[in-house]
Amino acid sequence: MNEFEQKINIERIEQIAAVFGNLDSNMRLIEKQYGVQVTSRDSEIRISGEPESVYRATRVIENLLKTAAKGEPLTEQHVRYCMDMVAEGSEEAVPALSNDCVCITSKGKPVRPKTLGQKQYCESIRRNTITVGVGPAGTGKTYLAVAMAVAAFRAEEVSRIVLTRPAVEAGESLGFLPGDLQQKVDPYLRPLYDALFDMLGAETYQKYVERGSIEVAPLAYMRGRTLDDSFIILDEAQNTTAEQMKMFLTRLGFNSKMVITGDVTQIDLPRGKRSGLRDAMRLLKNIEGIAQFRFTEKDVVRHRLVQDIIRAYERAAQTEKGRER
Repeated sequence: MNEFEQKINIERIEQIAAVFGNLDSNMRLIEKQYGVQVTSRDSEIRISGEPESVYRATRVIENLLKTAAKGEPLTEQHVRYCMDMVAEGSEEAVPALSNDCVCITSKGKPVRPKTLGQKQYCESIRRNTITVGVGPAGTGKTYLAVAMAVAAFRAEEVSRIVLTRPAVEAGESLGFLPGDLQQKVDPYLRPLYDALFDMLGAETYQKYVERGSIEVAPLAYMRGRTLDDSFIILDEAQNTTAEQMKMFLTRLGFNSKMVITGDVTQIDLPRGKRSGLRDAMRLLKNIEGIAQFRFTEKDVVRHRLVQDIIRAYERAAQTEKGRER
């Protein structure tokens, strides 16, 4: 087949550097994926190779240019996600992700959804009183929920943020950990602390904790309370029992919002115990004001190997199910 060439004219030269990436790493990724050659000269990018491959590579580069034009730094994750969206024919929606700023961190960095799934998740939280976000590790379930909580708190839509997760012993014993009860459960709550420190800074976080405006506590501390005017997040919800989940859901008060996050493939409950998250997803279907959102491996924004690991485990699980049948 004859080699085909496509040219893209660039309005601003600095966009070429942004799209090519550090040491041209982004372009090497595109060249490897599509078997094309990408070069730049003056204000022009040239893509050469087989017609279909050039067509796809061109669509990826054009969408990366639109993202770069909005000042968004381009990472390997951006490039790989854009290639996935080109394969689905959905790449036109990718640059619009840069328009949706969920929150500003303590260092002035905007928190934005990095995938269409993350954007839909944030929209679901805005629209609904209770949102259940389920998906694999690295999809931003917890981080984005905390960002939405901080944004609502700063806008004075709620007066308090409550973050909780079950302190399930994943092969370890709490009794052997040093310190009092709070010190024993702190390791389980560390991901929530980290997200809050990122959004607010350690000093501001501590100030709000002392005022009672922010609370990070094990799920057991929620019993017997009614949480009004609050943004409440239950993390690692797959490790709640059915009874704990019912207890948590019934803490909802007036002018409050709940987000429940978890991964049903990583349940650490003792054998024979039902996951409260699975129960809730089954029982709360089709109730107005309660939404369920499922992330996929395409929404993973960690190292690309995390996606490959998730796919490998999913294939193994499907094979195991087939054998059981």
